[in-house]
Amino acid sequence: MKESLTDHNMNGNLYKKNKLAILALLVTILLFLPFFAGFFGNAWIRILAFSLLYVMLALGLNIVVGYAGLLDLGYVAFYAVGAYFYALVTSPHLHEQFVFINQLFTVGFGLNSLSIIFMAAVLAAFFGILLGFPILKLRGDYLAIVTLGFGEIIRIFLNNLNSPINLTNGPQGIGSIEPISMFGVNFSSSLEIGSLTIPSVQLHYYIFLLFSIIIVVCSFRLENSRIGRAWLAVREDEIAAKSMGINTRNMKLLAFSLGASFGGISGAMFAAFQGFVSPESFVLMESIIIVAMVVLGGLGNVYGVILGAIVLYAIPEVLRLTARPIQDAIFGFEVIAPEALRMLIFGVSMVLIMLYRPNGIFPRVARGNG
Repeated sequence: MKESLTDHNMNGNLYKKNKLAILALLVTILLFLPFFAGFFGNAWIRILAFSLLYVMLALGLNIVVGYAGLLDLGYVAFYAVGAYFYALVTSPHLHEQFVFINQLFTVGFGLNSLSIIFMAAVLAAFFGILLGFPILKLRGDYLAIVTLGFGEIIRIFLNNLNSPINLTNGPQGIGSIEPISMFGVNFSSSLEIGSLTIPSVQLHYYIFLLFSIIIVVCSFRLENSRIGRAWLAVREDEIAAKSMGINTRNMKLLAFSLGASFGGISGAMFAAFQGFVSPESFVLMESIIIVAMVVLGGLGNVYGVILGAIVLYAIPEVLRLTARPIQDAIFGFEVIAPEALRMLIFGVSMVLIMLYRPNGIFPRVARGNG
């Protein structure tokens, strides 16, 4: 008996050591990856940065779709809310359009980037609750249609709120957005550390990586919490969950609000990175792609969702850069336009995954009682 307990403890310690070693290796790779990608140009670092942005978005939607089982086709609305909030607070647009704001805040709103990102998350969470209240009793296709409509309503509002009061500047979008300034570093310019120069795009990669890690940790903590187990119960059988004393209404609202807050954070960081936002960045196709990331990776599986986000964003963008040179090298001319090739591979890969891995690349493993 003692020997078996000793063996069990040794195996447990070995597992922890292996896990820590793998984690340390992964962190090292992620830290040095942009330096390697930088040899091929900043466009490759930009792909890495946006991949992390989509990881945050996919993990936010995973709370709603993967944990709580609520199909949301309008998730891009929360992304837009966060982006436009950051844009309105940090750009000169409101001061130019509204005299009273210019008089009250003559030198700007005086908020730092971190507080604005946090406020964007709170505002997006409020919109998540606003969406959740009217649709608490809807399921399946009806829920999907209503959330799809919500996303389109937000986009249409952003596209038309330039008259009679110019709040969003309509289809022209909002520019001159201030970059992120955090930890004493202005992310719009390169950072000099001795003889090492870290360009602006690489700095954005690191701040995206930091927030991605925070969201991943939050996702794991939520999954293993009482709230996560309640979401899983609602997802598997709402009637049974309600009969066991779970307040399904509050659980659904919490899922919508927390998932939306992650979208708000992503949107704020997107606005800061781009320096410009317009309604064209928040079309329905964006929501569909984010849903596809979650489904492709595996509903409710954090590792799978991360992989799905990277695969569905990074591979098409890599093809954008490499499709034409590869075709020129092989055939001497362009056979298929890069955009068409991207969508072709995207469609074929989704069909194959749904045929051979219908539960995603890394499906969620059901936990037994033993």
